[in-house]
Amino acid sequence: MKITDNLKTFINGYSIEVTPSAVSKIDNLSMVLPKNTRVYIAHIEGTPIEDMIEAAVKISSEGFKCMPHFPARIIKNSKVLDDWITRYSNEANVDEALIIAGGSSKPYGDFDSSIQLLETGLFDKHQFKRIHIAGHPEGNKDIDPNGSNKNVIEAISWKNEFSKRTDANMAITTQFCFESEPVIKWANDLKNTGIDLPIHIGIAGPAKLQTLIKYSIECGVGASMKVLQKRAKDIRKLLLPYKPSSILQELALYKHNNPSFNIEQVHFFPLGGVKQVTEFVKERT
Repeated sequence: MKITDNLKTFINGYSIEVTPSAVSKIDNLSMVLPKNTRVYIAHIEGTPIEDMIEAAVKISSEGFKCMPHFPARIIKNSKVLDDWITRYSNEANVDEALIIAGGSSKPYGDFDSSIQLLETGLFDKHQFKRIHIAGHPEGNKDIDPNGSNKNVIEAISWKNEFSKRTDANMAITTQFCFESEPVIKWANDLKNTGIDLPIHIGIAGPAKLQTLIKYSIECGVGASMKVLQKRAKDIRKLLLPYKPSSILQELALYKHNNPSFNIEQVHFFPLGGVKQVTEFVKERT
C-alpha cells in the first residue's frame, strides 16, 4: 500500500469545525462538504444561543451531522443547559455534543469544567447518542499550570470511566497540532494508562502562516509552534500557504503500521476557510 493510499484511508470520514458566521456565508454545505460529514459548531464566548441554533438547523437540514460545543464556563446553570439541549434537540434534531470547559478565564455561572456538565445527567436525559470531550496533546496550562499532564490525565481517566456508564458513544477531539511525534507519544501514553477512548486528532487546515501563528497563540498551542517558526524563517515558504501534509502523512503511515493505534479520525480546523480544507482533501483522496 502506498503512502498516498494510507493518507486517503486516514482522512476519509473527516469532521470539520465551523462558526455560526462561517456557516451563514455558505449557501449550501452540500456543495463543499461530503455527505454526512460531522460539523462541529464552535460556541465562542459572547455568541447568542439563537445564532448557534440557527447554524445547527442549517447544518442538520442540509444533511450533515451536527455537533455543537457546550463550553461549561459560559453556561449559567443547569436550567440554561437543559434549555440549550432541548432547543438543539427539538429545533435542529441534534443528538451529539462536544463538551468542554471553554476558553473563558473564569466561570460565568455554576459550571467550571466539562465533568460538571456530564454529571448533570442532562445529555443522557435527552438521549444524546454521541459525546466528545477535549484532548490536548501538548498539555493544557489552564488545568496543569506547571506544564505536566497530571490533572489532564486524571480528568480524561474520569471521563473514560464515565463512558462505560453511558449509552452514548464517546471520543476525544483534540486541539490542532503541527507535529506527529508528540501526538503519537501522547496517544500511546493515554492507551498505556488504560484510557481506551478513540481519538479524533485536530489538524489545522491550509492557511496563511500569519493566520496560523495568531490562532496558535490564542489557543495555547505551544510546543509544535516551532514548526511554524522554522517555516517563517524560510522566505520561500513564508509567502506560501501552510498545508498539513507532513503531519497527516506521518500519522497515516504510523496508523498503517500500528492498526491498534487509537487515533480513529481526523478533525479539521479550517483556519483558512472551509473551501481550502475540502480542496486540500480532494487533492489527496
